[in-house]
Amino acid sequence: MTVARLRQWWADLLAAFWVRPAAMTLAAVLLAGLLVQAEGVALPGWVEGWVYAGGASGARDMLGTVAAAMIGVAGTVFSITVAALTLASNQMGPRLLRNFTRDAGNQYALGALLATFAYALVVLRSVRDAAEGAFVPQLAVSGALLLAFLCIGVLIWFLHHLATSINVEHVVALVQADLSRALARLPRREADEPCQEEEPAPPSPAEAAVLLAPAGGYLRVFDDAALAAWAAERDAVLHLRLRAGDFVFPGSAVGRVAPPALREAAQEALDGALSLGNRRSTEQDLEFVVRQLVEIGLRALSPGINDPFTAIAVLDRLGAALCQLAGYRLPSGCIRHDGQPRLWRRATDYAGLLDAMFHPIRQDGAGAAPVMIRLLEVLAEVAAVEADPARRAALRRHVGLAHDAATAGTPDAAARATIEDRHRAALAALAAPAEGRPEAPG
Repeated sequence: MTVARLRQWWADLLAAFWVRPAAMTLAAVLLAGLLVQAEGVALPGWVEGWVYAGGASGARDMLGTVAAAMIGVAGTVFSITVAALTLASNQMGPRLLRNFTRDAGNQYALGALLATFAYALVVLRSVRDAAEGAFVPQLAVSGALLLAFLCIGVLIWFLHHLATSINVEHVVALVQADLSRALARLPRREADEPCQEEEPAPPSPAEAAVLLAPAGGYLRVFDDAALAAWAAERDAVLHLRLRAGDFVFPGSAVGRVAPPALREAAQEALDGALSLGNRRSTEQDLEFVVRQLVEIGLRALSPGINDPFTAIAVLDRLGAALCQLAGYRLPSGCIRHDGQPRLWRRATDYAGLLDAMFHPIRQDGAGAAPVMIRLLEVLAEVAAVEADPARRAALRRHVGLAHDAATAGTPDAAARATIEDRHRAALAALAAPAEGRPEAPG
């Protein structure tokens, strides 16, 4: 398993809602057994005063009460979580549900309640009265009482955390943090270094064998380095029409290999380099994280919600991501091995990233003057940081598109005057030298 696939597998495992609660429950069962076996060990005097000193009947009653209360509260917590997910799905989009299910706080809260329930049951089965040979694991019973009090604190914290986590500003910040982490995985660039390498034209061999998609689904992880190394070992060249995030149709032609005699070996290598799934991933797919932010903005601009302030918050986060990107290089579409081009593939470029960020919001928000004004302001802020000429040309294009859409969709004279003012400011920022530093933040 490659490093990228291993990292994706680990991220999927931690995002699964059941993993942490299951691990905590198992740990509680083991702890209960350990404390039952440790009954009778010498304890410091100050600890003995806090240890349960009652009989078997009282221990059974207390453990039964703790177990019943914890499973009841756990069911309530799960119901509240489902209700919150439904609300968030309706307001911010179903693709953002994974941000809630992978939330470690929600998982730990449910896990604490289930773990206490399991702990109490395990200790309860060890309690015996005089007729059965009296045995009361006082240390373990005291542990159940301590866990019950801890769960009260967990419940209070969970209610606060859930109320905070469904706040739209909090969700926008979480998605932007995902985008920031994805950008931080890109290679850094120096002040005099181009933002994206110039790519040699892919060869057009007279004879090349076609490579087919092994299955269908979204391309989650693409191990291009392993494919390039495979091609270098065999003095081959691969040209693939794929990038992370693409939906791959089973049996479709996704590339070619030269020389054609290597087709079977290349097909096997390709099958091992692609990780397909039912949903896109943030591991190598920048546009997927961008589209999650954009989806929040588009839903905010829908007639049923009509919340331009959320769309403005989304634009702010997109602008922050572009300012961060000024210090990084986007991946090239040509992968070299030992200095020789071996693999050509589709790659995300700066213009495409801008299109994914601003086209949908501009098209849906053309009639919302506050949103369009903020869009021009954000583009001006990014232009003040970004020094690369090609990137600034792409920013200039979007400044023009935003200005045209805003003036066409805004009948109010005062708003049009503000739009013209922000348009001039954006053009001035593009004409002036960049003030920010292109080095990536460290």
